[in-house]
Amino acid sequence: MTESTGKVNLLGLTQPQLESFFESIGEKRFRAGQVMKWIHHFGVDDFDAMSNIGKALRDKLKASAEIRGPEVVSQDISSDGTRKWVVRVASGSCVETVYIPQGGRGTLCVSSQAGCALDCSFCSTGKQGFNSDLTAAEVIGQVWIANKSFGTIPAKIDRAITNVVMMGMGEPLLNFDNVVAAMNIMMDDLGYGISKRKVTLSTSGVAPMIDKLGEVIDVSLALSLHAPNDPLRNQLVPINKKYPLAVVLDSCRRYISRLGEKRVLTIEYTLLKDVNDQPEHAQQMIALLKDFPCKINLIPFNPFPHSGYERPSNNSIRRFQDLLHKAGHNVTVRTTRGEDIDAACGQLVGQVMDRTRRSERYIAVRQLNAEAEASQNATNRN
Repeated sequence: MTESTGKVNLLGLTQPQLESFFESIGEKRFRAGQVMKWIHHFGVDDFDAMSNIGKALRDKLKASAEIRGPEVVSQDISSDGTRKWVVRVASGSCVETVYIPQGGRGTLCVSSQAGCALDCSFCSTGKQGFNSDLTAAEVIGQVWIANKSFGTIPAKIDRAITNVVMMGMGEPLLNFDNVVAAMNIMMDDLGYGISKRKVTLSTSGVAPMIDKLGEVIDVSLALSLHAPNDPLRNQLVPINKKYPLAVVLDSCRRYISRLGEKRVLTIEYTLLKDVNDQPEHAQQMIALLKDFPCKINLIPFNPFPHSGYERPSNNSIRRFQDLLHKAGHNVTVRTTRGEDIDAACGQLVGQVMDRTRRSERYIAVRQLNAEAEASQNATNRN
């Protein structure tokens, strides 16, 4: 676990917050821009390296502030170029960050929580239980670490990271303030200068927070749909029991309407064999999304141990896609990347110090199922 130093961590402060910090120590507001560029454009964490700042101010900063990202525990590189970092946060848990290169685009998948409280049935993150929200410094720190690893300094020149998606571990809207602060730094020209169209927040459907999000920021929005009707979605995405489809889609429509500029909602739909991949599910989805400004991203299930689900056949996937296409929808099928390093969608687990004891219960159920299967096999042999 990373020990607290009692100093202000400048890594997670937005430009207005940095300006307030410098005023609080008796310095001019313009210093915020200087320091922010050193941190995010050049990846600097040593005040003595900030050559356009006088020694007296550098000494003052060393006494009261720090620039500290999460601790990198490991980095793996897939045969397809995907990278995964495991980083330790202040709570002692570890979260995972994934970089996916594709053509001229490099997408960084960033975590917002250690574990997840929502327990979607097909996601390995949820089986780890929940430990803590990440601080703004721990969220933006994942971008800071990844950017430095590519040597893309300054950050805005020939950068490897062109897109950021809040689709890693956790539900971003349940860590609202820290995630919004981090996304503002991503888009700030003094931060990473990433277009608002290329920063995407993915939610399982926390409807009131979608509305709140629309009041403070205009990033792209993705909804983890995964089922075209409430009874099935209640099973796959339990938060649907609190915020059913009609409520969630109304919130999403309001959010998109605020953006204008022909922006659309991204629908994420994980295809599970014989669960939500049948023609009738496609037809229900067509009816549900009629006249809704959206694009659909189909995600073939990426297996993890004892999930109870399977990946559909390629024929089933194409059939589902074709039905949506014929109804006029823009549909893509996500290519599985990083599966050899457990970095594919739905496979992120980290090392979560579970406060909910969900992971303990999940392991117990797995053991009972394994024992039952072994007993049945022994009976069959006899």
